Amino acid sequence: MATVELRFSALPEHVRTARLVAAAVARRSGVDEAVLDEVRLAVGEACTRAVGLHQSGGITAPVKVSLIEEEKQFSIEVGDEAPRIAPGDRVPGSGGIDVDAEEDEMGLAVISGLVDDVEVTAGEHGGLIRMTWPTTPPATALG
Repeated sequence: MATVELRFSALPEHVRTARLVAAAVARRSGVDEAVLDEVRLAVGEACTRAVGLHQSGGITAPVKVSLIEEEKQFSIEVGDEAPRIAPGDRVPGSGGIDVDAEEDEMGLAVISGLVDDVEVTAGEHGGLIRMTWPTTPPATALG
């Protein structure tokens, strides 16, 4: 299993770099050319979401992106350190209102529309979006 890891300051200008690196590694890993635009868009959305969560929460830690090449699949994990609570829980003093919840749900809906295999986890130490695509093994030369 080969892994490429990126860490970048939570600034919007770094999202483009993460998208470009993700597409290049996905291509090398055997992800179908037809879905590379979806990879770019999904990574861009996930990274933009993480940057927004860090900025709104005043978090200075970097956003983490892992590009994982496995035998028959390629996965991208975008992690943030923005603490969140489970749906239905309430943060003391917030009146139970999460002003960013609608924007967060919209971003996750876009990602889910682009990627068939998505797993989202979140907790008090941050969140992780794992997106997975099938790969095609490289063609072997006959001869």
